Amino acid sequence: MFSSFTFAILSRGSIILYGIIWWKIFDKAGYGGAYGLLMFIPIVNFVMLLVLAFAEWPVLRDKNY
Repeated sequence: MFSSFTFAILSRGSIILYGIIWWKIFDKAGYGGAYGLLMFIPIVNFVMLLVLAFAEWPVLRDKNY
């Protein structure tokens, strides 16, 4: 099985990947990429998902859709 060192490396790598993915999503939506870091905070991550789902994205507002 995995050693504790391997598990630590894999878990930290997945956390970093999770942060990068949310950073890119918020950046492409027109918000600052740093908003993606809020996805690590419980309750706030749910609120930010609601913002992404129901708020008008700045990138779409700038293109006059």
